[in-house]
Amino acid sequence: MNRLPRRTAFNIANLGLIALSLAACQSEKKPAASSASSQAALPVMERVALGANACWFKSGDPAFKAYRLAPELNSFSGRPRILLVPRNSPESRPMLVVQAEGNPAKVDAFGPAMNEPHAARITTDVKRWVNGGKGCS
Repeated sequence: MNRLPRRTAFNIANLGLIALSLAACQSEKKPAASSASSQAALPVMERVALGANACWFKSGDPAFKAYRLAPELNSFSGRPRILLVPRNSPESRPMLVVQAEGNPAKVDAFGPAMNEPHAARITTDVKRWVNGGKGCS
């Protein structure tokens, strides 16, 4: 049986220990969420729903006091959406529909609320949330 010289065996063992030590010192990196998956219709509409709920409703914004948020994110049509419906008549026709489709998501907002004074704000807020922003205007 061939034996390595004592010095070579010692160096190989040291290299192995050094490699293990370095591997143990490195912090574990978690894979980043791919931008493609975060731009799909569902994650985009989840962000929009969270933003709308926080900024329009939980904040007590008077522009949205007459409405109620009705998220419909589990859509079998592949178009998750949120609806703004009249607060006292949630079964009525929506005043605003914001929906997304595809990957990357194509987002549309339409309905009677888009003809009201706060339409520009709705558009600005939805664009910010679609692009990953979390704040309120």
